[in-house]
Amino acid sequence: MNKLALIWKTKDLRNKILIVTGLLLITRVLAHIPISGIDITGLKSYLQQSQFFNLLDIFSGGGLTNFSIAMLGVGPYITATIIMQLLTIVIPSWAELQKEGGEAGRQQLNQYTRWMTIVLAPLQGFGTIRLLQSQGGAAVLGSFSPFVWFTVLLSITTGTMLLMWLGEIMSEFDVGNGVSLIIFAGIVARLPANLGFLQGWYDPSKLPTVLAFAAMILIVIAGVVLVTEAQRNIPIAYAKRVRGNQLFGGVDTHLPLRLNQAGVIPIIFAISVMLFPAMLAQFFVNAKSGLLAGLATKTIALFQSQGLFYGVTYFILVMAFTYFYTAVVFNPEEIAENVQKNGGFVPGLRPGAQTADFLSMVLNRITLAGAFFLAVIAILPLILQNYTGTTSLTFGGTSLLIVVSVVIEVIKKIEAQLTMHDYEGF
Repeated sequence: MNKLALIWKTKDLRNKILIVTGLLLITRVLAHIPISGIDITGLKSYLQQSQFFNLLDIFSGGGLTNFSIAMLGVGPYITATIIMQLLTIVIPSWAELQKEGGEAGRQQLNQYTRWMTIVLAPLQGFGTIRLLQSQGGAAVLGSFSPFVWFTVLLSITTGTMLLMWLGEIMSEFDVGNGVSLIIFAGIVARLPANLGFLQGWYDPSKLPTVLAFAAMILIVIAGVVLVTEAQRNIPIAYAKRVRGNQLFGGVDTHLPLRLNQAGVIPIIFAISVMLFPAMLAQFFVNAKSGLLAGLATKTIALFQSQGLFYGVTYFILVMAFTYFYTAVVFNPEEIAENVQKNGGFVPGLRPGAQTADFLSMVLNRITLAGAFFLAVIAILPLILQNYTGTTSLTFGGTSLLIVVSVVIEVIKKIEAQLTMHDYEGF
């Protein structure tokens, strides 16, 4: 309560939180602006029976069930971000722009990401709608004329770009990542409907299932908090230096390496990649080549069944993206160079390359533990589904993982700004 009172008294921080909250409310309004000419009631009842589209709806914040202009959520922007980060590894000029271009270079790469989002939004919109139509939604959606396709895809692209713009504005206020906050708001907005569903679904015979689900919730929350807070402290010593008549340095501190440097981003990236093959295959379902059409149909069925293949692939992708994103956000060579420039060193190691190698080795080892734990929590709902035989609670673990991680991130951002405000006041 003291922290909340302090936040309210800190004018700048209070205004930032109120503005971000207002922007999140705008994203919720966008998720309820339907594209005209669609039977929304029939679509909702159809989508509730599909696990795959339920997952899509999580990232659109309910925009898919409403068939709104924000039906894709920030999915295309996330996909564009993944592609851009992969391209910066492949294209040397872009890698140099990211490392040495400074703020101007990052802004240039962000602009490329925005342009790529504009291209991906109509493609993913078309793939999603065709997937809906092919999986039994044609009776609800009907057939689209070329003009209807144009207006629908234009509306979807506009909604996606609006969400992307709002997310970037929220990130500038430094109370959390804008994209993560938008996904968080969509998950939280579904909570009342999910609780209502559980109330109607429950009967005494399903008590073991409910208890297992409650245990999973506690495990996920405790696990995510534990992994997010865990860190390995690398000791750093600073040599004594004399400048004029004053003595500097001679202090010991530490460099914290977090067990999970990437936060919730690997989960978001992995799910975006898992959704992409089924959407892409939808373009080839009606291909003239029987082999290509059959392969597309099998791909859609494989990624919608959420069986062993889906679980193993999801597990591997979460681990891979944890390592990938950690490599993007933490550069051991750069950290070692900065420590050396400030006169610091790791006891027993030479500054420079040897220190960088040591940091890289430690980071790889602790990231393995963090990535494995994240991946286990991500597939926990699938394990629970096979154990209980119910498909109603499949994505509770993924949603909880995102919500808890985002809440922890927001708390840390706010506490950092409160600390900064205290220093400024002092």
